[in-house]
Amino acid sequence: MTSAGSQGGVGAATLSTATAAPSARRAAKTSLHIPSLDGIRAASFFLVFLAHAGLEDRVPGGFGVTVFFFLSGYLILTLMRVEFEKTETVSLRAFYLRRVLRILPPFYLVLTVATALTAAGVIHGALSRAAVAAQFLHFANYWIVYHGYDGQAPGTGVYWSLAVEEHFYLFAPWLYLLLARGRIRPSRQAAIVLALCALVLAWRCVLVLHFHAPTDRTYLATDTRVDSILFGIALALYRNPVLDGPPPGSPALWKRVLGPVAVAVLLFTFVWRNPAFRETARYSLQGLALIPLFTIAIQWPDLLPCRLLNARAVAFVGLLSYSLYLLHQVVIVALEQQLPAVNAVLRGTLALGLSLAIAYAIYVAIERPCARLRKRLQA
Repeated sequence: MTSAGSQGGVGAATLSTATAAPSARRAAKTSLHIPSLDGIRAASFFLVFLAHAGLEDRVPGGFGVTVFFFLSGYLILTLMRVEFEKTETVSLRAFYLRRVLRILPPFYLVLTVATALTAAGVIHGALSRAAVAAQFLHFANYWIVYHGYDGQAPGTGVYWSLAVEEHFYLFAPWLYLLLARGRIRPSRQAAIVLALCALVLAWRCVLVLHFHAPTDRTYLATDTRVDSILFGIALALYRNPVLDGPPPGSPALWKRVLGPVAVAVLLFTFVWRNPAFRETARYSLQGLALIPLFTIAIQWPDLLPCRLLNARAVAFVGLLSYSLYLLHQVVIVALEQQLPAVNAVLRGTLALGLSLAIAYAIYVAIERPCARLRKRLQA
């Protein structure tokens, strides 16, 4: 259960265009499509799906958490930068309206249906009013830390990460407005955010090394995982590849040195299994490694590995990734209960197909109409 990823903000930001604008001022006048990000969403979802489908010991599903969180911070703050460049402020009303209409309808639909199916006995599991209330009120992560997963509808354990996202939304615009209105230069803004990441790492070290906190405490709690979002914010604030043009240094430096080094760092975090490392420095190293990898994927989408991220089929999965994330484990659990004798590979394939079909239905019936409503209300 604890390897599930989050993407409450992953589907939340809508930016669309083919190439990066050379400055935030120009970006503010154009519609932005950030190359490769739909593909990154899709790749992260597949990591989470495969882990939940039975490959948790071989697939780093937990890394999907870090990627989704990083992506959320990057997208949200990129949008805020564009808005601030236009208006010298960030509309809190518009910000929270976008979040409500984008995040909450699929969130509550899937959670309500899963809970109702469990209450009706279609999905086997015991429900607790307090546990379910914690999910509905965006407090699931701390509830699990102190009470475990019991009492939730089977397959909805992933809602812990949506709680982290919602907590992030509470302070994100205020943090950015504080930095932007303070006329702090971008490099210093990013340095302040990275200093916050260092504080989160220090807090994890205290919890793990001094208080011997259990894994769920550091893996699920907002105060110990928010740095994965903050690393994305740092990239959005300084040397943002979609707003600030090409990164410093030659393309060869990024493609042949920084990119491979970042991949090597990620591989190290996957194979080094020391428990103390995994619950302290692992998240920080992954967040740092994602900065050059996101930069490369966005700045050079025609690079061979990035072409895969921009393939139409992959981008389509990325488009559905929010609803896919919400519902996929419910589908997996239901099929495991109803078809226990079916081969695991076949059952996983069926679960993926059903998840895609349901997610597309949610996209057509709910997400797309809500997107149109957002535009009308903000016109």
